[in-house]
Amino acid sequence: MASPSLLTNTLLLLATFAFFAPSCFSDDVMYSGDIVMSYGDILSYGNYVLTFRDDCRLVLYDNGQEVWSSSVLLAPPIVCIVVFHTNGDLEVYDPTTGFRQWHSDSGGQEGKYVLVLQHDRNLVIYGGAIWGAGTNTVGTAVVISGNSTKPAEVAGYKITMVTGK
Repeated sequence: MASPSLLTNTLLLLATFAFFAPSCFSDDVMYSGDIVMSYGDILSYGNYVLTFRDDCRLVLYDNGQEVWSSSVLLAPPIVCIVVFHTNGDLEVYDPTTGFRQWHSDSGGQEGKYVLVLQHDRNLVIYGGAIWGAGTNTVGTAVVISGNSTKPAEVAGYKITMVTGK
C-alpha cells in the first residue's frame, strides 16, 4: 500500500494538473475525420477566434481584427463546408460540386491529426509520431528527424540520441 505522503503528493499533483490543464480540453481544437465546420462555427482561445464565414473563408481574428484568412474566390460557391481529413489536410470545399476553394496542403499519410489554435495565436496541424523516447517494450528505438532516421540508445536511465552534428 502507498504511504500517506506518497498518496497525498500524488493527489496534489493530479489536482495541480487538473487546474493547469492545457486548453486542448476546450474549444480550441479540431480532430481529423470527425468534425466538419459549417457557417458560423468557431474555434477559440481567449481573444483569438477562428470562424468559418458565409463567404466560404476561414478567418482568424485577434480581438476582432482579422489577422489571417483562407483564400477568396471572386465568385464563392453557394454552399461550402470545412472538412479536416484523416490525412491531415484541412479543406474548404463545395460538397455539391466537389470544388475545392482552399486547402492547407498538409495532407500526408492517413492517421490522427489535430488542428490547434494555440496560445500564441498560431493555427497549427499536429499529427503522427514525430519523435519517440525509445522506452517502448517491443521493437527497436528510432529517432525521426526530418527525412532521416538515426538509431537511439538507452544508456542506463538516460536517453542518448545520435545526431548528425
